[in-house]
Amino acid sequence: MKIGCAGFCESRKRYFSEFSVVEVQHSFYNPISLGLLRKWREEAPVGFEFTLKALQIITHPPSSPTYRRFKGKRPKRGGFFLPSKEVFEAWDVTLREAKALDANIVIFQLPPSFCPSHQNLDNMENFFKYIEREELKLGIELRCEEWRGKIREICERFGLFHVVDPFTWEKEWGKLNYFRLHGKGNYKYRFEDEDLSFLVNKLNRDSYVIFNNIYSITDARRFKDFLF
Repeated sequence: MKIGCAGFCESRKRYFSEFSVVEVQHSFYNPISLGLLRKWREEAPVGFEFTLKALQIITHPPSSPTYRRFKGKRPKRGGFFLPSKEVFEAWDVTLREAKALDANIVIFQLPPSFCPSHQNLDNMENFFKYIEREELKLGIELRCEEWRGKIREICERFGLFHVVDPFTWEKEWGKLNYFRLHGKGNYKYRFEDEDLSFLVNKLNRDSYVIFNNIYSITDARRFKDFLF
């Protein structure tokens, strides 16, 4: 079982001393220097794990507000796994970053506007059929309500595991638990003891618990104390 945060939230040295995993967030907004990522890997202790959020060009269309933080030229044909040159190049970037970090897990987080249309399913088919995976475990977080009850089929079909916030969605597929905790209702939510008790009952030995709320670092520490 691994507990950590989405992003370091404090100095890397202190973070490495307290936690066993971090989900790299900057990789979603912009490509990261491979030299910097290798430096993080060298600084991290043996056994520390990096997971990676895939570049937004793969998952989010150019109209998404998330591109406000994008430093390059917005892609003309990006997002929703569109089988375009820009999307496949974005995957190559993410794959190189995963190698630099010696990461085993890459997460695809989709916006709520990505629903199970025929076009989106065709895009996923073409994307996951042709990308090089390098033995990575690929997780998908789907947030359109129309996916409920359909995710097992999607994960089996494309070789994925289901990423969820367990306070809003039951995991539908995969032995691995990868929980991204965004806060109940909004990112400013501070988790209470009863929430942490609820979370404990969802865990197995093969679980990742990633806090992604405003109070992520303090809530992650509290959860560690709660467990151990």
